[in-house]
Formats: sequence, C-alpha cells, structure tokens
Amino acid sequence: MRRSQKPEWQTKIAEERIEILFSLAEKEFRKHPERSRRYVELARKIGLRYNVRLSKDEKKKFCKKCNTLLKPGITSQVRLDKSTKTIRILCLNCKKVYRYPYKI
Repeated sequence: MRRSQKPEWQTKIAEERIEILFSLAEKEFRKHPERSRRYVELARKIGLRYNVRLSKDEKKKFCKKCNTLLKPGITSQVRLDKSTKTIRILCLNCKKVYRYPYKI
C-alpha cells in the first residue's frame, strides 16, 4: 500500500525549519564548525522525512558525504576545468569531488 502524503501545513513548516537551519549553519560556521555540520545534517533529515526538496543553491552549499558547509578557500577548493567546461569543487574534509557543468 502507498503511504499517505503529509498534510500541506507539515511540509510548509518543514521548509521553514530547513531555511532556519541553513541560516544558523552559516552563522555558526566560523566559531563552531561541528555545530554547523549538525545543523546541515538536521536540515537534510527533515527534508528526507517530509519529502521536501532542497533548492539547487542549497544542495551546492554543503558536502553530501560529510555534511560540511562548502566555503571556498576554507573547507573547499574550487577549480575551473576548461577542457571539460566544469567547475570542480573539492571538499577538504573528506576529499569528495563535485563537478558542475558551466556554459560560456
């Protein structure tokens, strides 16, 4: 049997909480990186539980392997690959590489 869909008010609350958690993660990043990582982890769990999709920008803000916020020069390394026309982002905590295409 198919599970019933969550009420609309629950998904709205979940979306609001995800936004709040991402903003808190941004604020706490410098002083408490572990707390920031936990906020990202909680936001992802809420999104999975209530079937709320994260925006493209939100998805690119954190590492999907270790839940670290990706800040260029601090927790990530950003390179442009001209031959394949991709942006390569390397997480400095877990060494995971993300590649995103770009157009000129």
